[in-house]
Amino acid sequence: MSVTDIRPKASETEKITINLGLIDLGQIDLLVQEGFYSNRTDLIRTAIRNQLSTHAEVVKQTVARKSLVLGLQHYSLADLEAVRAAGQRLQIQVLGLASIASDVSPELASAAIESIVVLGALHASSAVKAALAGRIH
Repeated sequence: MSVTDIRPKASETEKITINLGLIDLGQIDLLVQEGFYSNRTDLIRTAIRNQLSTHAEVVKQTVARKSLVLGLQHYSLADLEAVRAAGQRLQIQVLGLASIASDVSPELASAAIESIVVLGALHASSAVKAALAGRIH
């Protein structure tokens, strides 16, 4: 199992939708128009990063307290087969991206994974997600 702390590439991001009041949106557009930001997304990403930086110590403490993996956690077919062969089950806890290889069967995932907590994104086949639906929190 590999753990990597990475900055997401464009293809590794998740799209979110937010609703803003017209005054807030107008102020954002004004800052973009005045050249402070290249576009609305740039301002919003900057604001989010500033807030995350402000609360970085709380995030760090919570990650440690909850034993979360920070960054990318990938589970290959071999990883899950080894867990199953050892008679163990994983309790996956990730802040970032958890991914289960596309060649992992729903049966293997069910046998090897006890629970999944992901604060971020879970990438797995639809069949694996369906098989683990009751274990994903």
